[in-house]
This record gives sequence, C-alpha cells and structure tokens, in this order.
Amino acid sequence: MNESVREASAIEGFGSLAQPTRLAAVRHLLSVHPESLSAGEIARRCEVPHNTMSTHLGILSRAGLIAAAKDGRSMNYRADVTGFRSLLKFLSQDCCNGRPELCGDAFDLPFKAIEEPTEKFMTPAFNVLFLCTHNSARSIIAEALLEKIGRGRFRAYSAGAEPAKQPLPEVMDRLKILGHDVSHLHCKSWDEFKGPDAPRMDFIIALCDAPNGQFCPDLGGQFVTGAWPLPDPAQFTGSATERTTLLNELYAMIRRRIEIFTSLPFDALDRIAVKARLDEIGDTTRVSP
Repeated sequence: MNESVREASAIEGFGSLAQPTRLAAVRHLLSVHPESLSAGEIARRCEVPHNTMSTHLGILSRAGLIAAAKDGRSMNYRADVTGFRSLLKFLSQDCCNGRPELCGDAFDLPFKAIEEPTEKFMTPAFNVLFLCTHNSARSIIAEALLEKIGRGRFRAYSAGAEPAKQPLPEVMDRLKILGHDVSHLHCKSWDEFKGPDAPRMDFIIALCDAPNGQFCPDLGGQFVTGAWPLPDPAQFTGSATERTTLLNELYAMIRRRIEIFTSLPFDALDRIAVKARLDEIGDTTRVSP
C-alpha cells in the first residue's frame, strides 16, 4: 500500500470518528469486545433513534473500524481492533524523528488488553447479484462499486443472460481511473449462479433498461429482487468526450443507488419492506444522480 493510499485510509478512519454518535458507537463496541452488538442495541446505548444507526455503522464499516456479521436475518457488529491498530501505526510511523520505538508503549496501551477472538468473527455478508443482458457494463460497474462501498457487509457479483466475451474497454478504463480493482471483473452467464455450489444470493438486482425492450433473466427464487433500469453504455453515441460524459453520469447514478442500498436498516425491515425500498431506489423519478 503506497503512502497516498495509507493517508486516504487514515483520513477516512479518523473522519468517521469525528461525529458524536459514531464515536459513542465505537466506544461501546470496544467496551464489549470481542463480543458483538446488534444495531438496535448500539442505538439504545448511544441514546439515538434506531433508524438512524445503520448509516453510522456503514460509515464505520467502510472505514475499517468495525466488522459485521449476519446472524439469521439480523446484523451484529464488533469493533475491528486491526483497524484501530492501523490508525495508531499511521500516527506513530514518523514519531520521534522516524524512531517510534522511543515512544515506548504509548501507541500500544489502548489495545494491550484487547485480543482478537480465538474463533474468527465471520465477515458478513449479504450476497448481491447484479444482472444485465451482456454483463459488460452496468452490472460490472455495480459489482465494482458495491465491493468498494459495501466492504465488510456485502459480497458483490454480476452476470448476464447473454454474456459478452469481455467487458466494454471504456468501462474498464473508467473504473481503473476511478480507483477500482478490475483484475477479477469479467463477463459471465447467469447459469453460473444456478448450481448447487454457487453462492446463495440474498439480493438479485436487474439493471436492464427493460422499458426499451432489453431482456432480463427470470428472477424467481427465495432472494429479494429489485429492478433498477439504467441506460446501456453500448448504445451511447457521439464523440469520445460525449460518451465519457455519459459514462460518468451512469457511474454516478449507480453509485448513488448503491449508497442508498447499503445504508438501508436491514435489521429493522422485513422482506416486503426491503423489496419496496429496493424498487424505490430503482425509481428514476425518486433517485437523482
């Protein structure tokens, strides 16, 4: 990890604590470590409304300061001591003229009594499959975004009914420029997720522009489904600059939807309510880029 990435990670970590509710939540989670707490219990201890807690926990999770695990239909949260140690290491690396050992145990004291649990705490998560016809653009962008935004709480997948040989080059180039790891992104068939060894999905979200006649696979099953119809980059026309502008707008639309999706209070919503919220997110009259 280069210095600029470490600095950005530290800024995100310390920034996530610069809010009273999040700071209180972290302190409560540290106090019970290595045990975990539900979002409702954290909200109770922080004396804030339950429906406001999910957003705060999502910010702390993305900053690497807490971890989450699915317990049945609920999510529990635990302080991620490794994340805190990384922040302290960042602060101490240049201490005492580049000789942090002169600080003694100053940067170790807060966590000396905190050990990681013997049994590894399961990192959550909800499995989410994004679908579009060729799995070459929209669903690829969504997979990359959810991996980054939903880190620690979601696992992202994508597939298509008629997968292309490879993702659109301009999509891959744009994702690289925007800081995404694209090494594992490739076009694949929906059929890969039908076998007994395939990961079991919690959510399947179709990104096909269905009103314009594009085909989407059958979404029947036990998972929660949603439809977020979005324009197909393969149909973008105009100059290279104009197509890049359209692609940036599409990226912003998908990012906005995923940010809303990952902030939903899943532990406080039943299946029908989650389905309704998913469809609301896909309603272009409600969600702006």
